[in-house]
Amino acid sequence: MVGGGKGAFIGEIHRIAATMDGLVELVCGAFSSDAERSKESGKELFLPGDRVYGSYREMMEEERKLPEGERMDFVSIVTPNHVHFEPAMLALENGFHVVLDKPMTFDLAEAKQLKEKVDETGLLFLLTHTYVGYPMVRQARKLVRDGALGKIRKIYVEYPQGWLSRFSEQDGNKQASWRTDPAKSGKSGCMGDIGTHALHLAEFISGLRATQLCASLYTYVEGRKLEDDGNVLLQFDNGASGVLIASQVAAGEENALKIRMYGENGGLEWSQQEPNSLLVKWLDEPSQIYRAGGNAAISPEARALCRTPVGHPEGYLEAFANLYKSFAGALQAKLSGEYRDADGRDFPSVEDGVRGMAFLDNVIRSNESSEKWTPFTV
Repeated sequence: MVGGGKGAFIGEIHRIAATMDGLVELVCGAFSSDAERSKESGKELFLPGDRVYGSYREMMEEERKLPEGERMDFVSIVTPNHVHFEPAMLALENGFHVVLDKPMTFDLAEAKQLKEKVDETGLLFLLTHTYVGYPMVRQARKLVRDGALGKIRKIYVEYPQGWLSRFSEQDGNKQASWRTDPAKSGKSGCMGDIGTHALHLAEFISGLRATQLCASLYTYVEGRKLEDDGNVLLQFDNGASGVLIASQVAAGEENALKIRMYGENGGLEWSQQEPNSLLVKWLDEPSQIYRAGGNAAISPEARALCRTPVGHPEGYLEAFANLYKSFAGALQAKLSGEYRDADGRDFPSVEDGVRGMAFLDNVIRSNESSEKWTPFTV
């Protein structure tokens, strides 16, 4: 692991998710840019001292020297955006597979370079768009792919949060500080942090790709350097239209990601705050509610991601773990020489990361333009 040491926000979530199914073991790490802090973090995680490194550069170099079977197989990078690209590139250059937080890189140019390196090496790459790990998101995708809703016409996706409603970066909030700092977050704040999740969810379930957008961005908290709110109109490659809303100043909201999607025959609705339910509304029939668990009505794809008996809820940690489980399965096949079909990976990839970074560029370009529509270019 790179990052995720003492006091970190997401590192512990990664460690819980990675080890939930007993397929992954944490063996080494560079947990902080401060060497002493990294050592302290490694000690708390009961790692041997010689596998806790003062920097990710040292980790890559030393791990590469170890015999196959002893060295790490892959690295999870759980750092702020500006420390995504270099450790990911170093890992790939040294033959290590990569798990990386989103947004993938600091800018689109880095994202394209990273994709080139993944393509060149043939190594596995997981981008942790957590929400597509929920069973009912997979059920929604299956219904759409099977044509149950008919041709998709309309997509609404929203991600309101309220945690940045005040000038928290000025009060020593570490997570607020780097996420609102252009030098660490990149050119986008709210859209980079949660808008990319919303777009990915819409494209993942629908199987469509945005082709044009019209965006308006806002910075409501005085003194903030990046936007904390935004609205995007979308057009998709089958002619469908969409609305994407992301806000971190929706006071009182937590992580209220929600998607509604409508086709010729009916629509579906899923909310991250009630993730075990999928509501399906039919044009000429009564509505249905699909529930996660062992319910025979859900698809094998969705059921494969369920761990608990019917009626017992699963949540964010399990969804996160499902990404690691899929990645670990692909990696086991890769290490044993049985991995053949790259299209069989069922987890967000480097291609999704490039689209996410392109989305940010296009949103900002649209916001600054007087034209109604901006082509979605990658």
